[in-house]
Amino acid sequence: MERFSSFDGTAIAYDEAGSGSPVVLVHGFAASGHINWVAPGIVDAVVASGRRAIWVDCRGHGASDKPHDPGAYEGDAMVQDVGALLDHLDIGSFDLVGYSMGSAVSTRVALREPRVRSVVLGGAGAGGARIAKPTNRGPVLEGLLADDASSIGDATGRQFRAFAESTGADRLALAAVIRAGMSDVDPSGITVPTLVLIGADDRLVGSAPELASQIPGARLVTVPGDHLSAVATPEFRQAIVDFLDDVAVPAG
Repeated sequence: MERFSSFDGTAIAYDEAGSGSPVVLVHGFAASGHINWVAPGIVDAVVASGRRAIWVDCRGHGASDKPHDPGAYEGDAMVQDVGALLDHLDIGSFDLVGYSMGSAVSTRVALREPRVRSVVLGGAGAGGARIAKPTNRGPVLEGLLADDASSIGDATGRQFRAFAESTGADRLALAAVIRAGMSDVDPSGITVPTLVLIGADDRLVGSAPELASQIPGARLVTVPGDHLSAVATPEFRQAIVDFLDDVAVPAG
């Protein structure tokens, strides 16, 4: 992967494939660009549709720098990193795809970044668990910080601890992400075409239909799977490509 220096000097890793209209992909909590987008075949599907796929490792994840200070993640730093990546690559208008935490980031990017042409909010809903809510406690944080994984009593905490360990994530960096949190936003301010894409058995993120109803003109597509498995289904990647094809601006 390539790395560049973001707005505050943090090194952010990214990679790309294909050519044509750019699509920027932002992964979920404790994952990486490779885990969420390359391994499930989503990058291949985007490239096969005639587009340029660009995937980023959010700070604290993957091949990017992993500060342990929550201050490094405050001020919607991940959102600012996406803007810095666009500047680094000299990208004009682009389509934006997020998953889980990446959808929280993408929502905020879509609200403030005029270069966004459309947005896909995968693994996202309204009123569910907020992984990035500022707190010094909570099941996910406690699961990440437990000295002994067998002592974690909460099922969600165990799930995220196991996922973080399976991906080789830096648990102290992930804890800092949670402690920093993100700004509160109103998704109804999104004005570009939007797809809310959810697994039928996803119980983690709240109501996807409610989120879609809050965004003017948003579409809702449900695919098989839960929060961890839906992103790997053929239906998930096909829904992204179908949406991008549908909202594409005709050449000329």
